[in-house]
Amino acid sequence: MAHRKLKAGYLKISDVARLVGVSPSVLRSWENLGLVRPERSGSGYRLYAPEDLRLLKRARFLRRSRGLNPAAIVHLLGKQPVTRSALDSGPRPARRMGEHLRKLRLARGASLAQVARACGFSVGFLSSLERGQTSASVATLHKLARFYKINVLNLFNASEANPHLVRPGERKLLEAGPGVQMELLAWGNTVMEPHLFRIAPGAGSGEGYAHEGEEFLYVLRGQMEISLDGSGTIQLRPGDSFYFESGTPHRWWNPGRRETWVVWVNTPPTF
Repeated sequence: MAHRKLKAGYLKISDVARLVGVSPSVLRSWENLGLVRPERSGSGYRLYAPEDLRLLKRARFLRRSRGLNPAAIVHLLGKQPVTRSALDSGPRPARRMGEHLRKLRLARGASLAQVARACGFSVGFLSSLERGQTSASVATLHKLARFYKINVLNLFNASEANPHLVRPGERKLLEAGPGVQMELLAWGNTVMEPHLFRIAPGAGSGEGYAHEGEEFLYVLRGQMEISLDGSGTIQLRPGDSFYFESGTPHRWWNPGRRETWVVWVNTPPTF
């Protein structure tokens, strides 16, 4: 088979990242999930065909306009079929959250189609989410919480009394899309909701979202960028702290090459 470098119209990863409007790390994560399979040049560089570029632009649209996480995008575009083995091997937090979401839907007597239409999702994505095959971005979780008139906090199964002391191994976990893990640092409080966010390179919140309250961030390690109401990007580094009103539409992501850790406090617990 001829290498793509011998054909006209093929692009390297830096060119594709610029044309699609995402970072090279995001392109690599989509490749790992099977969305595209770029060939390699003799020097090992990724080479993308024109059809790869079209598919990646569709993926970017779904990521930014629909708030879908990478796994949901791959499934929606038909590149990764649902299998029983994939379901059984999915992360336990995703399965638990999916079961909880299904119970909420059934309690309201709503169909998958009704919830999907109200939240702007595809039925296939919502079904995969309820089965625990995939996880949802923070923005997607917020849409579902708003539809069911709950807080994202409720998805942590944090209904028991305030434990006051929480050891690292006792934290409640929630997968908020591939590459984003939220660890609940305390619960049962009436005035604040503290988390530790672990954000992989290229991962983020999905589309923008807003809710009641105020938020405080402190970056422990890595990098983070946050956009408030589409009015430019604020770059945060280790040691930086940041406050904003939660009612301002916001979205965030990790633009770096290492995992980012952020202590994130919402007050009151309305997220």
